[in-house]
Amino acid sequence: MARILLIEDSPTDTAVLTQLLERHGHQVLASGSAEDGIDACKRERPDLVLMDVVLPGMNGFQATRALSRDEATKAIPVLIVSTKGMDADKAWGMRQGARDYIVKPPREDELIARINALLGH
Repeated sequence: MARILLIEDSPTDTAVLTQLLERHGHQVLASGSAEDGIDACKRERPDLVLMDVVLPGMNGFQATRALSRDEATKAIPVLIVSTKGMDADKAWGMRQGARDYIVKPPREDELIARINALLGH
C-alpha cells in the first residue's frame, strides 16, 4: 500500500481515480489545486503524486517543476495524468520533472502498472 496524493480539480475524476486506487490498496489524499497540492505534498510526504495539468491558478506543469526542484519533495515521483496527450505535452511534462505521463482516461491496469513501477513494486 502506498500513500498517493492526487492533485485534480475535477470532482468526478477525483472520485473515479480515488476508487480505482483504493481498490488496489492505496491510501489517497486529494487536493483540488496545484498550490494546495504542493502544500499537502510538503506536509504529508506521500509516496507518489498523481498530477493533473489543467488546474485553476498554477498548472500541473508548474506544480511538477516546483515539487521536483524543492529539496523537501524532489524525491517524490510525480506521474502526470492529463487530457493533454500530444507528444510535446508529454515531453514538456517530463522536462518539468515528472517521472511518467499517462493520458486520461487511463486504463486501470496500465495506471496501476505505472504506479507500481514508480514505487518499485
